[in-house]
Amino acid sequence: MAMRSHYCGLVTEALNGQTVTLCGWVNRRRDHGGVIFVDLRDREGYVQVVCDPDRPEMFKIAEDLRNEFCIQVKGVVRARPEGTTNEALKSGKIEVLCHELVVLNASVTPPFQIDDDNLSETTRLTHRVLDLRRPYMQRNLMLRYKVAMEVRKYLDENGFVDIETPMLTKSTPEGARDYLVPSRVHDGQFFALPQSPQLFKQLLMVAGYDRYYQITKCFRDEDLRADRQPEFTQIDIETSFLTEEEIREMFQGMIKRVFQNTMNIDLGEFPIMTYQDAMRLYGSDKPDLRVKLEFTELTDVMADVDFKVFSGAANMKGGRVVALRVPHGSVEGAGISRGEIDAYTEFVKIYGAKGLAYIRVNELAKGRDGLQSPIVKNIHDTALKAVLERTGAQDGDLIFFGADKAKIVNDAIGALRIKIGHSEFGKKNGLFEDRWAPMWVVDFPMFEHDDDEDRWTAVHHPFTAPKDGHEDWMVTAPEKCIAKGYDMVLNGWEIGGGSVRIHRADVQQKVFDALKISPEEAQLKFGFLLDALQYGAPPHGGLAFGLDRIITLMTGAESIRDVIAFPKTQRAQCLLTQAPSPVDEKQLRELHIRLRNLEAAKA
Repeated sequence: MAMRSHYCGLVTEALNGQTVTLCGWVNRRRDHGGVIFVDLRDREGYVQVVCDPDRPEMFKIAEDLRNEFCIQVKGVVRARPEGTTNEALKSGKIEVLCHELVVLNASVTPPFQIDDDNLSETTRLTHRVLDLRRPYMQRNLMLRYKVAMEVRKYLDENGFVDIETPMLTKSTPEGARDYLVPSRVHDGQFFALPQSPQLFKQLLMVAGYDRYYQITKCFRDEDLRADRQPEFTQIDIETSFLTEEEIREMFQGMIKRVFQNTMNIDLGEFPIMTYQDAMRLYGSDKPDLRVKLEFTELTDVMADVDFKVFSGAANMKGGRVVALRVPHGSVEGAGISRGEIDAYTEFVKIYGAKGLAYIRVNELAKGRDGLQSPIVKNIHDTALKAVLERTGAQDGDLIFFGADKAKIVNDAIGALRIKIGHSEFGKKNGLFEDRWAPMWVVDFPMFEHDDDEDRWTAVHHPFTAPKDGHEDWMVTAPEKCIAKGYDMVLNGWEIGGGSVRIHRADVQQKVFDALKISPEEAQLKFGFLLDALQYGAPPHGGLAFGLDRIITLMTGAESIRDVIAFPKTQRAQCLLTQAPSPVDEKQLRELHIRLRNLEAAKA
């Protein structure tokens, strides 16, 4: 006889009158005047079990049930009494009249009630096994599974082959610190856990496998945020003989199919925006298009104003001055107060801004007299006219300004744009559109300049191909080089990115020259790839999607930790297993490792 005939959450009125056998956990036990009700839970949901004293042996067992006991129930499905249905549950119109009850395993008193929504993250991660029983977490992880299956189906239909790549590999510079693994066999040498399968998937293209994918773990030893983990999951893809446009079209189709089939959401069109336009309008290479606010460029008109914050930035190498016009809106009394302006001023300082200048437009018809701001007197008529005309200012508007190095302005005013758009003010006044907003950002620069080290660095990675005709600029004018790179952005999150790769050794050498990577260093770090490119490497390209980020967006979770079964904290610790942890001296000796005195090292 089967231990279970149905999942608890899938028992419906279609089974009325039938005998079912269920297994699950006691969510709650309620004694109502001699009749015991048990809310039984499994991964599919809840069902109400009724234990009647007419069956004394079974009833005696029911009296001793407690939360999280694992039990088996055999009983008859019947309609709930009129007025007691629960429309929130699939099983809400029925109950199971228990005939037989078996305790499969008792439970000690749990540290929290499974349906308690007011738990600290420390408590949840320490008792992660119990936390994973919560319906919220089970829904998240079941959706993650469904998304992964839809990805696999789509890629299989399009001729992609799932090929594993090594977890123990060579340490190569890819933008973050490697997690290193000491070798017991090779004294003083280390493997690295892969930051991505980038080099291996290129090698698979050279090897002729044509279309590769892998849903795989990647590892980066970097400072953590809500959308980062030391180990994370990529949907990693590479293909040969497709253009940049064909690659984007194929994987746009994949993401649209995933959303449609798992959440019944039509993502619609994916607008394409250049990196230059994204930075010009939004100060971000992953703009949230749901927020209806844009930058207005003012650098060119502020060079000779008396307000030194503006003129200084306008004349600074790499400086920028922008305005962010916030319409006053149509809701009476919904304007931004002085207290809120002060709060926004403190907010932008997080991003390096020294302050937040503003102009409140009271009455345009009155000219200067209709503008309220301490900076107006230090801005001449020509510049002031340009501000009002370019922003399209109207009575009641508030105009914020950013002036500093371009990166500080972009980061600070870009964050302010998002904060205002997502605020209650923004939502009430139509500055935020509640929808799914996908897009592509394309034409990234090949290089960015590191002023501290006075050298160029790769924006994506050193294997990204330049636009046709830009190859010779890589040494003579690196700032002009545009890459065949692309990012998919959804609601202000970069969920995937990639590029067409360099497949010719001579072009790859030009990139290394621009990055000041010597032939010796290149051979030492990437020799296996460079050697492979000599054997008729095909044109190839690909991208990687962040599976954790996609599921976080789909579920509306605040952190990717809520869509990963066993995540790390922001300090890269596992509270469940207490990892990382010390190891014994014998293990260290086998690895030829001696720990320095940590206190002395800190001193």
